[in-house]
Amino acid sequence: MMMTMRLVILVLWGIHGATVVFHSLKFIRTASSGVKNVPEFMEVGLVDDVVFSHYDSNSRRVKPKQDWMTQLTDDDLEYFEIETWRCRNGQWTSRNLMRVVQERFNQTGGVHILQVMSSCEWDDETGEVRGHHEYTYDGEDFLSLDLKTLTWIARTPQAVDTKHQWDNNEGYNRYLRFYLTTQCPQRLKKLLHYGSSSLLRPELPSVSLLQKTPSSPIVCHATWFYPPKAKLFWTKDGEELRKDVDIGEVLPNPDGTLHKMAELKLSDPPEACEKFSCVFQLEGKNVLLTNLDEDLSILPKCEPKDWTVPIVVSVAAVVRLVTVAAAIIGVIKRRRAVTNSSKEDLNPLDPPTEASAHGIGPSELVDLLEEANA
Repeated sequence: MMMTMRLVILVLWGIHGATVVFHSLKFIRTASSGVKNVPEFMEVGLVDDVVFSHYDSNSRRVKPKQDWMTQLTDDDLEYFEIETWRCRNGQWTSRNLMRVVQERFNQTGGVHILQVMSSCEWDDETGEVRGHHEYTYDGEDFLSLDLKTLTWIARTPQAVDTKHQWDNNEGYNRYLRFYLTTQCPQRLKKLLHYGSSSLLRPELPSVSLLQKTPSSPIVCHATWFYPPKAKLFWTKDGEELRKDVDIGEVLPNPDGTLHKMAELKLSDPPEACEKFSCVFQLEGKNVLLTNLDEDLSILPKCEPKDWTVPIVVSVAAVVRLVTVAAAIIGVIKRRRAVTNSSKEDLNPLDPPTEASAHGIGPSELVDLLEEANA
């Protein structure tokens, strides 16, 4: 029972081990020895971390795990025959490799597990492609292929001899690079085409805010969303927070949807009326905003400001200004009447003074204000 549980964990390593950013196609092979009630060899195929095919040494057949695979096989009648042949060949090579690795570790029996993950990732916006081909043994890294140099990286001393042997197999290494960078992405696009109704469906998440104690980080959990190109972050008063924030990875749910978490650590006591929000953004366009409830954490209450007194003062000031302005206008009109009565005495060729041009001079302003206030 303990060994069975360990096997499940190792299989999930291939599914949860990396942040999902691009569309991905993965094949995870698992060879085991000494494990009861578990097939000696299994292969699982995943597209965007959704299981679409399965093979094991008991059935010796590749079986579809998604309904949309029916349309693919209707169009390609030999699809499962070719896949079954490939998996049977993989079963034979994995058994031989398991025996070699056990010799490297001087092991003659016991319970052991060998896994290989071959995968490619494709960005449908930039066209960027990335490939991976790596081995693990009993849960520890063993070998991985460097696609740039076409050499193998030994992750443990026991893998050095195997590395040197595989480095000399240039033809096979070139084929692996061609498969991972060309054939695998083409196959991924084909699977995305047939599974687009479910794999590419945009689904907005359910977002929850959680906190164990008032001093614990506040967790924003977004789940049941798809596709994986999602952003989850915290904002304070509308500005994205970079400090005291821990953003988790995008991980799959059992139903093929995804989930992600973002923690907010309030290291300093927040001030009153500061607004914290968790923002979820799907594919750069669908946005969900979840405001932090004041009752959830140690956020102080935001009391509304009393604007009654300032408003009364402002209104009184405006009324006073209007009254003064009206009084000044009255005085100006009376003085213009006196000025107009003697206009015939002015020389029209003289330039107008400030008083005659504007009806009032600077020296008279104080007098007018005093007269208006009287």
